[in-house]
Amino acid sequence: MSETGKIHWNPADYAANSAAQLAWARELIAKLHLRGDERILDVGCGDGKITAELAHALPRGFITGVDGSAEMLKFAREHFPAKKFSNLEFVRMDARELHFAQPFDIIFSNATLHWVDDHPAFLRGAAACLKPGGRLIISCGGKGNAQDVFVAVRATLRVKRWRGFFRNLSAPYFFHRPEDYEKWLPRFGFKPQLVRLANKDVEFAGREGLAAWLRTTWLPYTQRVPAAQREEFIGDVVERFVAKHPLDAHGKLTIRMVRLEIDAVKQ
Repeated sequence: MSETGKIHWNPADYAANSAAQLAWARELIAKLHLRGDERILDVGCGDGKITAELAHALPRGFITGVDGSAEMLKFAREHFPAKKFSNLEFVRMDARELHFAQPFDIIFSNATLHWVDDHPAFLRGAAACLKPGGRLIISCGGKGNAQDVFVAVRATLRVKRWRGFFRNLSAPYFFHRPEDYEKWLPRFGFKPQLVRLANKDVEFAGREGLAAWLRTTWLPYTQRVPAAQREEFIGDVVERFVAKHPLDAHGKLTIRMVRLEIDAVKQ
């Protein structure tokens, strides 16, 4: 998955600094209108808290969470063990290579697919894992996501002090347009119900809140910098952002986020 194969996640840090991802996930869960007996696949389960929340809504069903990060899965299994969640399992699997013997009623993915460099490969596997009439529901970063932060990051990368760490940096995130999915979904046997970009602005508690988010999820950039200098690099990005987008009267910083939202049915 692009640079994600080289990334070392800190699951506890992610769990503590992913309120926005949890809010987006709960919006998706509300749209599922679950009966409670479904089989669900959660692609990109991360620290497992969203998968476990779905498990509570499936008293007669089952959910499998998959992720490519061994660190995330270890955290998820420790915090949501099988002895407490008999209808939940975690499996290490690449989102581009989904394969299961028993099909699912729903494939759910939140805040993950912008890390994946081959969305058609994901859709091919998703189609193979869904029952006819099964539902695919996705929210991930879309075209234009966090553009103001990227401006600050790119400006920082050009500074002499930092530029040497970022030679040959390939694109770590993949933000697609609705038009891309409108083309891909029918190719893999999906009937689109909803394909759109949605503005989902996120507020952070000042410089510290923005720094925590950068530290937690902008790992393809931050982990290229030696650990001893990493906080200084993050601080430089924050100051460049704040210079153009000052704190509001309540000490908050607003990041303009764009989510790509997909709701489709397998034909």
